[in-house]
Amino acid sequence: MKQLISLRVNGEPYEVAVEPHKTLLEVLRDELELTGTKEGCGGLGQCGTCTVIMDGKAVNSCLVLAMDARDKEVLTIEGVATAGKLHPIQQAFLDYGAIQCGFCAPGTVLSAKALFDKNPNPTEDEIKIAIAGNLCRCTGYAKRKKALLAVAEQQGKEGGR
Repeated sequence: MKQLISLRVNGEPYEVAVEPHKTLLEVLRDELELTGTKEGCGGLGQCGTCTVIMDGKAVNSCLVLAMDARDKEVLTIEGVATAGKLHPIQQAFLDYGAIQCGFCAPGTVLSAKALFDKNPNPTEDEIKIAIAGNLCRCTGYAKRKKALLAVAEQQGKEGGR
């Protein structure tokens, strides 16, 4: 039996009737039509393509029941750019060629954003740990690491840590 939940996604309030077994990923894609969040591992939480930020923490939306997102703040890739301007992480991914097919990139961007929101100037090791759960078969990780280190360096110059 469906239950009504309220949540905020990308700053917008939503009320959605969901079945108790539905995941946050399913609600985002099927109910809210936010298809930037992908499913790559069949809902096992192994690939990171479904990563979103929920109440400030990067989570695999395929492992979060929609009911557990009740009254939470959720950020998807659709909400990262603001006023038509890419987020610095998105821009760095473009600048450093860290995107090829684009399937896994949204989850990696959100994992990195969760890190940068807490620590504007992370170390290389902190970056590696933050994106360790995001698998990429096209570009690999060297370009992504370089892009994220460039963001950290820029934010450090702007008064990060």
